[in-house]
Amino acid sequence: MESKMATVNGIRVHYRQAGDGPPVVLLHGWPQTSYCWHKIFGALAEHHTVIAPDLRGYGLTDKPRTGFDKRTMAADMAELVRHLGFERVSVVGHDRGGRVAHRWALDRPDEVARLAVLDIIPTREMWRRIDARTARGYWHWLFHLQPDLPELLAGQNIAAYLGYFFERWTYQRQGLDAAGEYVRAFSAPGALRAGFDDYRASFPDDDEHDEADAGRKLTMPVLAMWGEAGLLGTLPALEIWRDYAEDVTGAGIAECGHFLAEEQPAVVAARLLEFLR
Repeated sequence: MESKMATVNGIRVHYRQAGDGPPVVLLHGWPQTSYCWHKIFGALAEHHTVIAPDLRGYGLTDKPRTGFDKRTMAADMAELVRHLGFERVSVVGHDRGGRVAHRWALDRPDEVARLAVLDIIPTREMWRRIDARTARGYWHWLFHLQPDLPELLAGQNIAAYLGYFFERWTYQRQGLDAAGEYVRAFSAPGALRAGFDDYRASFPDDDEHDEADAGRKLTMPVLAMWGEAGLLGTLPALEIWRDYAEDVTGAGIAECGHFLAEEQPAVVAARLLEFLR
């Protein structure tokens, strides 16, 4: 697995690459980096050219003050794969990376051959379904939207703040062995703010883009996976995705929380390989 840099869409993007074959791009979520794929990277690279970038603002990628709407973040990824010589790729997105992947597939459907979304439903649908129960699980969305306050409070003890989510969002807690890697990444200058800016882009930019595409379905094959022990395990995730895509398959993963590729890597790798083939 090689660690590389590329300048695309006006920023320097860090990415990891290995393997040979049909290209697949892995997009991580918050509060993680491209390292979150380390347990399945090798299995996928036996059959594919695997590209795992750090999204705008995350990891070793630049942390600008703007451009955290999902359309711009998707454009970062589209330019990266063109820079690497690919015109069409399969995309796997987890958490915030899944939202970037969904926007990429909406804006540039000719570039996305297949789309796998891990432990998310569409952002627009998530906002529509906020009630007392879901708000208890997704309170951090509303907190991270606030200007300055999340940096002030979470910045006092980044390890404890991120550790709260690593404990609460996992079922196989021993599987999340890279927490220190993520704490180091989010302790870099600008990193905590950039992660919150990812959420702050929800309004007005992401919301306006999502509403403009309401009713338009993805046409490429879509695979949805989620942890049965997490909040998404209480929602009809597959039915929801079928309102947003024409060809959807998928299922929950037993004894798994939010961090699928680290908690149940063998299951996730096998399902992805079957879908990508």
